[in-house]
Amino acid sequence: MNYVRGIPVWATLIALVDERGPAVGVVSAPALHRRWWSSRGHGAFVADGLSDERRRIEVSSVGALHDAQLCISGLDGWEERVDELLALERSCWRTRGFGDFWGYMLVAEGAAEICCEAVVSLWDLAAPQAIVEEAGGRFTDLGGVATADGGDALASNGLVHEAALSIAGRVG
Repeated sequence: MNYVRGIPVWATLIALVDERGPAVGVVSAPALHRRWWSSRGHGAFVADGLSDERRRIEVSSVGALHDAQLCISGLDGWEERVDELLALERSCWRTRGFGDFWGYMLVAEGAAEICCEAVVSLWDLAAPQAIVEEAGGRFTDLGGVATADGGDALASNGLVHEAALSIAGRVG
């Protein structure tokens, strides 16, 4: 929808998923002049358009929620769990809505520590999961299951994951 409305925060997401989950992920955001990619066991990278060089990316080392930046793409799907989202937001240093894929890429690059969404699909998450995990982060649904196909998602630098799940997660 961002593309249709002329908002430059849109991307093409491609993933190869095998029996162990996402093995390869590519997120290409041409309007932002950025492309992220990863393959299992080989790390995660970004080309940011500022130079011809690729750059290896890693999640941040922030270990406390009160120092963490939270990204959400919007309030869609949080209607019945708005108290949990607000509790997580109040526990974090800062909250920003960057839209769709970009919050996950900011986690992978170490610019944010948490990205969560209440309503998403496998095609929204498989590539970001591959990239976040190869950058050293953790990616689960809001029930804590490591999957891109849970209908909702929480990605983090791994250090704040359990604390975020304890506030905004859902009991399975």
